[in-house]
Parts: sequence; structure tokens; C-alpha cells
Amino acid sequence: MLARLRQSLDTSRTALSRCLPAAALLVLGLAATPDSALAMTADEAFADGNRLFRDELYWAALLRYEQAADAGMSSPLLHYNVGIAHYKARQYRRAAAAFKKAAAYPQLEVIAHYNLGLTAYAAGYEAEALTWFRKSRDQKRSKEIRSLSIKAMARIREERLIEAEEQVVEAPVIVSTGPERELERDPRPFHAFDFYARAGFGTDSNVYRSPTESYVDQSNPNNPVQVDPVVQSGSFVPVSLGAKYLVNSFEHESFFVRYRGSGRFYPDEMLENANEYINELAIGTEYINNQEDRQNRVFSAFSVAQHKDTYFDPDDGTARIINGVDIGDRLSYLRYGPEISTRQSWKRFAFSLWGKGQLWNYENTDEVPEYDHEYFRVGGNVQYRFTQTSLLRFVGEVWQRHFSDRPSFELDGTQPLGNPGVVYAYTQYGVLARQRVTRSFWFGFKYNRTDRNDQYLGYNDYVRDGYGAELHFNFSDRFRLDADAIYRIYNFSNAFAYNNPAAGRKTLETADGNIRAIFDMSWDLRLIGEYTYRDVVSNDARIDYDRSLIMLSLQWDYE
Repeated sequence: MLARLRQSLDTSRTALSRCLPAAALLVLGLAATPDSALAMTADEAFADGNRLFRDELYWAALLRYEQAADAGMSSPLLHYNVGIAHYKARQYRRAAAAFKKAAAYPQLEVIAHYNLGLTAYAAGYEAEALTWFRKSRDQKRSKEIRSLSIKAMARIREERLIEAEEQVVEAPVIVSTGPERELERDPRPFHAFDFYARAGFGTDSNVYRSPTESYVDQSNPNNPVQVDPVVQSGSFVPVSLGAKYLVNSFEHESFFVRYRGSGRFYPDEMLENANEYINELAIGTEYINNQEDRQNRVFSAFSVAQHKDTYFDPDDGTARIINGVDIGDRLSYLRYGPEISTRQSWKRFAFSLWGKGQLWNYENTDEVPEYDHEYFRVGGNVQYRFTQTSLLRFVGEVWQRHFSDRPSFELDGTQPLGNPGVVYAYTQYGVLARQRVTRSFWFGFKYNRTDRNDQYLGYNDYVRDGYGAELHFNFSDRFRLDADAIYRIYNFSNAFAYNNPAAGRKTLETADGNIRAIFDMSWDLRLIGEYTYRDVVSNDARIDYDRSLIMLSLQWDYE
């Protein structure tokens, strides 16, 4: 099918070569030469429209396609090309109308269904997009389109679909019914349900984040203690579950209920203190409105999350005990609160804003202060796309944590119980640059600086610089790889190692890396391999460690 389309394109190019004088005049402006335009035959207008499209002059191309139609042309290639041109011009309703006309012809049915899926996704109608992708996936005529459809469905499920503008198949013709005519779009389904489940096997080189060498614990200035930590490794079972029920109440707005949960469980009883999991339930609305040259997205929700973790001693993995009382539940908490975000985007420029407010309620521990606190965060970013393959994004955020029971530190490293509660204020800004090299490969670099201010006396103030890199590569339609790494260095202006002035000023550096490979075994089943590494270096040996995790999981998706 694609070969026949390419042959049609060669024919269009031949026709184009016969009308070069008229095309040269068009460069000076279509409006300046109305007589020449009207004198064109249907084939000449169609060929010149193809040339204008290749030069990314989509609106001018649409005028030529309209002239070809007015001159009597009514071919499937014309409808298809009109659809692509409207899609590139972000006129998604008109693009869909033209693709539906092209789909009426057997030779274009498969590729038109695929592009209808991309158009629906770009317009914000994920359920409709999945319907079209299933049609192009289930056909038997084109393995290439089938593979692309499976890949697009997988990316929708992960909410990682690359901008649909870069995904449309630019076969010889483009798409458009003409600026004046529009067809009514299919109504969105009233409701939709998505579900995924993932489970697998993993190995952990340092389960309890233990220091790798013996050290002297200087946290008690009057009684330094020699510590010989035991690094323990073992296997674990990673588990993730998610479900989302969506009700399309209005044309652009939907109501949803969402559940997400994940955990890591160690079968070895000696490692059970490392088990952890989190469950989150959210209720909210999504608003998506796509116009010809602008997209408006608003997300709001109220979420409740439960986190279960054990407060253990990293030297041996045992639950911590104070005054004979087990305080292993100290790090388990319930958090809840609202959040809202919005994204406004145009062809090259976009910006986002977000904010959240939460209460974190930790387990009661009478022997030591609790970690209960209030959490507020607001931020935004501004992005500019220089070309279709490169972008630059600036990010800024501020957030605070207000602890109600945890006392602040004095400048000598002590933490008297009568001191005011800890209040940390954070300011962060950064920049991200991404470059796409091919359709299958892109990479990026980022930098961010975080300034934490201890609102009492400034004991725990720090400035943190982070340097990162990331890349994405598609080896095939079914196999892709993502990798990222970031190095952070902390500059503490007042804090001491072990909170002991005799140990000197505290130092801290961290390095994190992650590699994730995904193989789509079928449209609803995928194999995921992941490697994660973390290295922490500090003169406070209690937090100095390195750790690597290797995971292999199977994920099933349903929608």
C-alpha cells in the first residue's frame, strides 16, 4: 500500500516540475497572483500544494488543495493530504474529517485509521484514539502500521506518547476538506476504564543502605562508638497497580477516580524491615481544550495516600528502639490534600503552573518527636521549541515544610525539645535542553539549584547544585530504552557531620542513575527491565553508602 502511495507522490513531483514558473510566482505571495492561481489545473494545484507542504507552508498548501478540489479533483490522495496539512496546522477537527473521507478508499483505509488515532490523541480524546489504533492494529494488510499502532497504544497507557505532531505518517498526500467545510466529530464515549498491573523479580545489593566500611559514630561527643555495619543483599518482588475510571461529563471536561499503588517486598524474613509500599486514591477533573493553534489543559484533584515503611538502623537493619520502645513505625504516614496544574501550549511556546497543599500525618511515637508537618508547593515552567527537534525549558519552584512537633537545631548541633518546630523553605530553579537527533533518538541535559533555608537559626541551610543528562532511544517499534543520571553536590553553611562541631562541617554528594528497557510483547503485555544505582558520599559515615537494584517485570494493561 505504501509503495503505491510513494508512486503517486512521484507522479505529483513530475506534475510539479511542469509548473515551476507558476510556483516561482507563488513565492512572492499567493494573494499577489490570484489570476495565476485560478489558471492552474487541478493536477497543478495539487502538485504545488505538495511542494508548499514540504516547505512547511501548511496554510498555503491547504489553499492549493482547495483549488484542486474546486477544479474537479476528488481523489483519495487529495483527502489524505488535506488531512495531514490540517493536522500540521493543528486543525484537528478538520484533519479528522478529511482522514475519514480518505478511509473510505481501501488503499488508504489502514493508514487513515492510524492517523485518525493520532489526531484524536492530539485533540485530547484518548479513548477515541485507542479505538482508532485498535482498528489499525487488528488489520492484516500492513505490518508497519500494525507495529506503529501497538507502539502508540503502549505510549498512551504510559502517558508518555511523544507529541503526535512528530508521529503522523507523511505518505504522499496530505489531508483537508477545505477551510469552509467541517464534518461533525464522533462523540466521545461517556465513560472509560483503564487498568494496569505489574509484578516481577529484583535483586538489591544493599537492602538497608548500610555504610560499606567501619566507622566511628561521633553523634555523642562524650562517647564515640566504633561501628561495624553489615551490608545485606537479597531479592525482592516489585509490584505496581493502577486503575482509572473516567466520566466524560462535558465536551472538554472529565471527572475521574484514580488509584495507584506500588511496593517492594522481600521474601527473606531477615530483610522484612525493608518492605515498603504506598497506596494513593485521587478524585478530580481534567479539562482539555484543543484549538487550531493552542492547547489548554487543567488538572485538579484531591488525593489521599498511605505510606508504610520501617524506621530501621542502617548498620544492621533492625527496627530502632528508644528507651526500650520499638519506634519502627515512625516513618509510616497518611498524607492528603488538593493539587492543581495547568498547561498552555502553542506551536513553539508553552508554559505550566502547578501547586499543592498537603498534611502529612505520621505514626505516633511518644518516645521521640513526630514528623507530622504541613507541605505547600507551587511552581511553573516556560518552554520554547526552537525547531521541531529542539527545545529549552526553564523551571522554578518554591515549597515549605512546617513540622509541628520536631524541634529546631541550635547552631551548635543540639536539638532541645523546647525549641520551635522545624520550618524549611526551599527555592529551586533550573534549565533543561533537549535535542532530537532522529525520530528514534533524543537526548537532553539539565541543571538545577536548590536553596534550603532553616527558618529558625539556619543550622540546616544548604545550597545544592544538580547536573543531569537523559536520553531516549527506540531500537524498533516494540523495543525502547530510557536512561538518565544526575549528580548533586550539597554545600552546608552551618551543619556539622554527626551534628558534632568536633567532626567538622558536613559534606554530602550523591549520584543517581537509571536505565529502563521496555519490550512490547503484544498490545497489552510488556516486559520491563530496569537498573538503578545510587551512591552517597559524606563525612557523616552514617549516611554514606552505595546501592544498586536490578528488576525484571511483566506488565499487563487493560482499557
